[in-house]
Amino acid sequence: MSRSPQSSKKLLSQITNLIHHPYQAPDGFGAVQLAIHKASTVIFPNVDSMQQRNWRLGNNYSYGLHGTPTTFTLQERIATLEGGFHCLLAPSGLNAIGLVNLTFLNQGDEVLIPQNAYGPNWDMVKQLLGRFGVTLRSYDPLKPHQLESLIQPNTKLLWLEAAGSVTMEFPDLSALIKAARKHNIVTALDNTWGAGVAFNAFDLPDGQSVDVTMQALTKYPSGGGDVLMGSIVTRDEALHKRIKTTQQLMGINVAANDAELVLRSLPTLTVRYAAQDLSAQQLATWLTSRPEIAQVLHPALPSSQGYAAWLATCVTGKAAGLFSIIFKPEYTTEQVNAFCDQLSLFKLGYSWGGPMSLVMPYLLPSLRSVEQGGVPAHLVNGGLVRFSIGFEDVSDLRADLLQALGVLA
Repeated sequence: MSRSPQSSKKLLSQITNLIHHPYQAPDGFGAVQLAIHKASTVIFPNVDSMQQRNWRLGNNYSYGLHGTPTTFTLQERIATLEGGFHCLLAPSGLNAIGLVNLTFLNQGDEVLIPQNAYGPNWDMVKQLLGRFGVTLRSYDPLKPHQLESLIQPNTKLLWLEAAGSVTMEFPDLSALIKAARKHNIVTALDNTWGAGVAFNAFDLPDGQSVDVTMQALTKYPSGGGDVLMGSIVTRDEALHKRIKTTQQLMGINVAANDAELVLRSLPTLTVRYAAQDLSAQQLATWLTSRPEIAQVLHPALPSSQGYAAWLATCVTGKAAGLFSIIFKPEYTTEQVNAFCDQLSLFKLGYSWGGPMSLVMPYLLPSLRSVEQGGVPAHLVNGGLVRFSIGFEDVSDLRADLLQALGVLA
């Protein structure tokens, strides 16, 4: 005999009623923010449904580790943002880099990494994958004509970065991709700087397309300085399935609460990116006139390396909220550090893309080891400082920089 939910409820104990309560949200309920689905266990309606589900087949709910509607929604939106068809999530940008490396590199393979790449990628291959027989070499991203001569039969992966980490050189992505394409090498772009806003890596102006992009959603997509997450986007289903297999065999996914925070921030991404970009360009241009500074490194400045490539690739005119400066050589490391300490609105901290402006000093030799080609000739030998511009009023940021420059007098 069938019973209504209410009659069943009366026959159950209090605790059982709490666990198996019949109320469900009605179909068709709508709100600005999405419902958040958190799950380790996923409930199946019957055995046949359970046996038919396979985590390898698209958005197929089987276990929380393999995704929920919340994480699948974020994946779909990031794929759309970057111009791809498939997306996977990872607990951090570096973890996303690791998934790409582990998917496409086997024992005896070689990976080429640009000299100005995000340092932890280099360290990961050198210190971790090197133990399993993977080798790497660096290449000059500003000299695409030299890349093909570096490619060997065991070269399987080419990393790209636009703009380069800290020193901000912008490469000719299309030329580098063309060289790799001749040898069927997978191309992977760290797209954290562009965030899917500055340019579309899958539809470059001359028809070229990168194979895989990754970005640290920690930065611009999150925008709050409170989430760690990474993404991997492709257009090729076969490549996507290979990465997905690596992701799931390693038990990698993200928490629904973190995905919720990124989903909440995505609608304002382009507005935030444009505002931080505008402030950064204004401050970078102003700093070119300061007598203490030898170089301002910003892709949108005609004096910066790769300016022509940036102009051709970033047809939106966008260039993120990052730039670096190099002080004149007469200023010591101690003086440069004192300048950073003197800043008030700019806070010392890693990462970028959040609402608060950040500053970080670097030693050039530590950024470019001999193995990575050393410090290139186009960089002045001086103290380097990178800025991430937040949402403070640009006049207040300029005043803060001006008073801090006073310690160099």
